[in-house]
Amino acid sequence: MGINFKTCREKELWEFVAVHLKKKGIDTVLVGGAVVAIYSKGAYRSGDLDFVKTSMFVTKLDETMKELGFIKHGRHFIHPDCKQLFVEFPGGPPLGIGEDNTIIPDEVEVNGTVIKILSPTDCVKDRLASYIHFKAPEGLDQAVLVAKNQEVNLASIKKWCKGENSLHVFDEFLRVLKK
Repeated sequence: MGINFKTCREKELWEFVAVHLKKKGIDTVLVGGAVVAIYSKGAYRSGDLDFVKTSMFVTKLDETMKELGFIKHGRHFIHPDCKQLFVEFPGGPPLGIGEDNTIIPDEVEVNGTVIKILSPTDCVKDRLASYIHFKAPEGLDQAVLVAKNQEVNLASIKKWCKGENSLHVFDEFLRVLKK
Protein backbone atom coordinates (compact mmCIF):
# COMPACT_ATOMS: atom_id res chain seq x y z
CA MET A 1 0.00 0.00 0.00
CA GLY A 2 1.65 3.19 -1.17
CA ILE A 3 0.90 6.77 -0.25
CA ASN A 4 1.53 10.17 -1.76
CA PHE A 5 2.87 12.09 1.24
CA LYS A 6 2.61 15.43 -0.57
CA THR A 7 -1.17 15.20 -1.04
CA CYS A 8 -2.41 12.71 1.58
CA ARG A 9 -5.14 13.62 4.01
CA GLU A 10 -5.82 12.31 7.51
CA LYS A 11 -7.56 9.06 6.51
CA GLU A 12 -4.85 7.98 4.06
CA LEU A 13 -2.00 8.77 6.46
CA TRP A 14 -3.80 7.04 9.36
CA GLU A 15 -4.32 3.87 7.36
CA PHE A 16 -0.75 3.85 6.05
CA VAL A 17 0.92 4.44 9.42
CA ALA A 18 -1.46 2.27 11.50
CA VAL A 19 -1.16 -0.71 9.14
CA HIS A 20 2.64 -0.47 9.15
CA LEU A 21 2.76 -0.18 12.95
CA LYS A 22 0.38 -3.11 13.38
CA LYS A 23 2.49 -5.29 11.10
CA LYS A 24 5.44 -4.48 13.39
CA GLY A 25 3.43 -5.51 16.46
CA ILE A 26 2.50 -1.98 17.57
CA ASP A 27 -1.25 -1.69 18.10
CA THR A 28 -2.66 1.86 18.19
CA VAL A 29 -5.95 3.77 18.24
CA LEU A 30 -6.44 6.99 16.29
CA VAL A 31 -7.86 9.77 18.51
CA GLY A 32 -8.22 13.54 18.41
CA GLY A 33 -8.82 15.97 15.59
CA ALA A 34 -7.82 13.58 12.81
CA VAL A 35 -10.81 11.42 13.77
CA VAL A 36 -13.02 14.50 13.38
CA ALA A 37 -11.52 15.09 9.93
CA ILE A 38 -12.28 11.51 8.91
CA TYR A 39 -15.81 11.44 10.33
CA SER A 40 -16.69 14.89 8.97
CA LYS A 41 -15.65 13.72 5.49
CA GLY A 42 -13.05 16.47 5.23
CA ALA A 43 -15.21 19.38 6.47
CA TYR A 44 -12.68 19.71 9.29
CA ARG A 45 -8.91 19.49 8.78
CA SER A 46 -6.44 18.50 11.46
CA GLY A 47 -2.75 19.27 11.38
CA ASP A 48 -1.73 16.08 13.14
CA LEU A 49 -2.62 12.48 13.81
CA ASP A 50 -2.70 11.34 17.43
CA PHE A 51 -2.12 7.63 17.95
CA VAL A 52 -2.60 6.11 21.41
CA LYS A 53 -0.59 2.93 21.94
CA THR A 54 -2.64 0.06 23.40
CA SER A 55 0.35 -1.41 25.26
CA MET A 56 2.84 0.15 27.66
CA PHE A 57 5.47 -2.25 26.38
CA VAL A 58 6.01 -0.78 22.91
CA THR A 59 9.58 -0.94 21.71
CA LYS A 60 11.11 0.24 18.47
CA LEU A 61 8.47 2.90 17.79
CA ASP A 62 11.09 5.45 16.69
CA GLU A 63 12.78 2.85 14.50
CA THR A 64 9.46 1.79 12.95
CA MET A 65 8.46 5.39 12.16
CA LYS A 66 11.92 5.97 10.66
CA GLU A 67 11.29 3.02 8.30
CA LEU A 68 8.33 5.01 6.96
CA GLY A 69 10.51 8.07 6.41
CA PHE A 70 9.45 10.01 9.51
CA ILE A 71 11.98 12.02 11.52
CA LYS A 72 11.42 12.59 15.22
CA HIS A 73 11.31 16.26 16.30
CA GLY A 74 10.56 16.43 20.01
CA ARG A 75 7.29 14.57 20.46
CA HIS A 76 6.33 14.85 16.78
CA PHE A 77 7.15 12.59 13.86
CA ILE A 78 7.45 14.57 10.64
CA HIS A 79 7.79 13.22 7.11
CA PRO A 80 9.81 15.60 4.89
CA ASP A 81 7.31 15.20 2.02
CA CYS A 82 4.20 15.60 4.20
CA LYS A 83 4.06 19.29 5.07
CA GLN A 84 0.34 19.26 5.90
CA LEU A 85 0.33 16.61 8.66
CA PHE A 86 2.53 15.17 11.38
CA VAL A 87 2.15 12.22 13.76
CA GLU A 88 2.40 12.00 17.54
CA PHE A 89 1.79 9.42 20.26
CA PRO A 90 0.24 11.18 23.28
CA GLY A 91 -0.55 9.36 26.52
CA GLY A 92 -2.00 5.92 26.93
CA PRO A 93 -2.55 3.24 27.73
CA PRO A 94 -5.21 3.03 28.90
CA LEU A 95 -7.30 4.73 26.29
CA GLY A 96 -9.56 7.16 28.10
CA ILE A 97 -11.92 10.06 27.57
CA GLY A 98 -12.24 12.26 30.61
CA GLU A 99 -12.85 9.95 33.56
CA ASP A 100 -13.89 7.01 31.35
CA ASN A 101 -11.12 4.43 30.78
CA THR A 102 -13.41 1.74 29.34
CA ILE A 103 -13.26 2.88 25.73
CA ILE A 104 -13.64 0.18 23.07
CA PRO A 105 -12.46 1.55 19.72
CA ASP A 106 -13.96 0.70 16.35
CA GLU A 107 -11.97 -1.69 14.19
CA VAL A 108 -11.43 -1.12 10.47
CA GLU A 109 -9.89 -3.62 8.09
CA VAL A 110 -7.41 -2.19 5.60
CA ASN A 111 -5.89 -4.64 3.13
CA GLY A 112 -6.35 -7.54 5.56
CA THR A 113 -4.97 -5.68 8.60
CA VAL A 114 -7.26 -4.52 11.41
CA ILE A 115 -6.57 -1.02 12.71
CA LYS A 116 -8.43 1.00 15.35
CA ILE A 117 -10.12 4.39 15.62
CA LEU A 118 -12.43 6.02 18.15
CA SER A 119 -16.07 5.34 17.34
CA PRO A 120 -18.13 8.35 16.21
CA THR A 121 -19.83 8.41 19.65
CA ASP A 122 -16.49 8.33 21.48
CA CYS A 123 -15.11 10.96 19.11
CA VAL A 124 -17.97 13.26 20.15
CA LYS A 125 -17.17 12.56 23.82
CA ASP A 126 -13.46 13.23 23.17
CA ARG A 127 -14.21 16.58 21.58
CA LEU A 128 -16.65 17.48 24.36
CA ALA A 129 -13.92 16.56 26.86
CA SER A 130 -11.69 19.23 25.35
CA TYR A 131 -14.59 21.68 25.63
CA ILE A 132 -15.25 20.74 29.26
CA HIS A 133 -11.73 20.39 30.61
CA PHE A 134 -9.76 22.85 28.47
CA LYS A 135 -12.53 25.39 27.75
CA ALA A 136 -11.81 24.93 24.03
CA PRO A 137 -14.89 26.16 22.11
CA GLU A 138 -13.71 24.37 18.95
CA GLY A 139 -14.28 21.09 20.83
CA LEU A 140 -18.03 21.72 20.87
CA ASP A 141 -18.00 22.69 17.19
CA GLN A 142 -16.08 19.54 16.27
CA ALA A 143 -18.43 17.33 18.33
CA VAL A 144 -21.40 18.80 16.48
CA LEU A 145 -19.69 18.34 13.11
CA VAL A 146 -19.14 14.63 13.81
CA ALA A 147 -22.72 14.15 15.07
CA LYS A 148 -24.09 15.81 11.92
CA ASN A 149 -22.10 13.46 9.67
CA GLN A 150 -22.19 10.16 11.59
CA GLU A 151 -24.66 8.13 13.59
CA VAL A 152 -23.93 8.63 17.29
CA ASN A 153 -25.47 7.30 20.51
CA LEU A 154 -26.93 10.38 22.21
CA ALA A 155 -27.89 8.41 25.36
CA SER A 156 -24.28 7.29 25.77
CA ILE A 157 -23.01 10.84 25.26
CA LYS A 158 -25.50 12.16 27.82
CA LYS A 159 -24.48 9.49 30.35
CA TRP A 160 -20.79 10.33 29.78
CA CYS A 161 -21.46 14.07 30.26
CA LYS A 162 -23.31 13.29 33.50
CA GLY A 163 -20.29 11.27 34.68
CA GLU A 164 -18.10 14.30 33.95
CA ASN A 165 -20.46 16.50 36.03
CA SER A 166 -21.22 18.40 32.82
CA LEU A 167 -24.80 17.60 31.91
CA HIS A 168 -25.16 21.27 30.93
CA VAL A 169 -22.61 20.64 28.15
CA PHE A 170 -24.79 17.85 26.75
CA ASP A 171 -27.74 20.29 26.69
CA GLU A 172 -25.60 22.88 24.91
CA PHE A 173 -24.36 20.22 22.46
CA LEU A 174 -27.98 19.27 21.63
CA ARG A 175 -28.98 22.92 21.14
CA VAL A 176 -26.12 23.53 18.69
CA LEU A 177 -26.71 20.20 16.95
CA LYS A 178 -30.36 21.05 16.26
CA LYS A 179 -29.54 24.43 14.67
